[in-house]
Amino acid sequence: MERNIKKLVILGSTGSVGTQTLEIVRAFPDRFEVVGLCNGYNAPLFKQQLDEFKPKYFNTLGEVESGYAGAKFAPAEEIAALPEVDMVVAATVGCAGMPPAFAALQAGKDLAFANKEVIVMAGKLLIEAAREGGGAILPADSEPSAIWQCLEGEESEPSRLIITASGGAFRDRAWDSLGDVTPDQALKHPTWTMGPKITIDSATLMNKAFEVIESRWMFDIPFDRIDVTIHRQSIVHSMVEFADGTLKAQLGPTSMLQVIQHALMYPDRQSNSELPKLDAVRMGSLTFEEMNPTLYPCFELALEYGKKGGTYPAVLAGADEAAVQLFVDGHIKFTEMPDIVANTLSAHDSIVEPSIADTIEAARWATEITLAHHNQSTILS
Repeated sequence: MERNIKKLVILGSTGSVGTQTLEIVRAFPDRFEVVGLCNGYNAPLFKQQLDEFKPKYFNTLGEVESGYAGAKFAPAEEIAALPEVDMVVAATVGCAGMPPAFAALQAGKDLAFANKEVIVMAGKLLIEAAREGGGAILPADSEPSAIWQCLEGEESEPSRLIITASGGAFRDRAWDSLGDVTPDQALKHPTWTMGPKITIDSATLMNKAFEVIESRWMFDIPFDRIDVTIHRQSIVHSMVEFADGTLKAQLGPTSMLQVIQHALMYPDRQSNSELPKLDAVRMGSLTFEEMNPTLYPCFELALEYGKKGGTYPAVLAGADEAAVQLFVDGHIKFTEMPDIVANTLSAHDSIVEPSIADTIEAARWATEITLAHHNQSTILS
């Protein structure tokens, strides 16, 4: 059966999800064409991608001249909304991914979504943009993809979503014992290999609060019907419970490749010899534990302000991004992150019904004010 070639734009092409997306494209050259690539500062890898995939357009913060490998430099928002584009892969990290993701949805593009911060910032507005534009939001992240796959084919509304969490690098340690942990220690995730931002967020469980907020909007379910459980093996990526007590779970290896391929090819499932497989006999026992909130103050803080809505979630995302960077750069302690984020949130006057511009400005303000508070505290001390 002849298939149309799906034309892609990849936002964040040199990051973890972006490079794995290109692995899928590489495996199916007859299914995909890369029209645009966008990245941050990794110019050497980005040039290799431009040389290999020959997109028509690119955007970068690195030193790459327009015309390199025949590609034209253009704003990311314009690339994401090009008429010939079928799908945009949102693989950026942090708040910077909002403008092109929103532009893609407004233009009616399907959005393969792996950027938690963007839907945390403006979930309601993104869902409305998808509905009005006619495109679909397809999860390209393990936990929301698992929920999505469990809901496929079901006509009944779920009674509960259960998001699994590994517990991060310090899951067996009390919070007050973590004051001297280093960024290198926090970046050693017990089961996943990911980028630094999400790995630190996994250690604080901020990422799991983001996934609760994300799921509230993506699956239109109230906060009080979304639970989080500690699952150390990271084999069950999430579960869905229905009214009759049936519990559906999606299992898979600790790899994003299956998740990304499912989003790119939905509703098709194609064989790919490069995908890791899960051996049910060898995977051993699967355990589930109640999450202890005292070990993860960031989780409770994020949910509190996520439920408040308005521009608070955007401030949460921006402040967390700054706090993580301060920790990774060695300027603050691991245990200072929740207090720093909380200080920024408490200083914010929320807009109840924000626009996309309001959310972008709120996140930008939060990042700046978080860094300014730290710098001022350093000077005063």
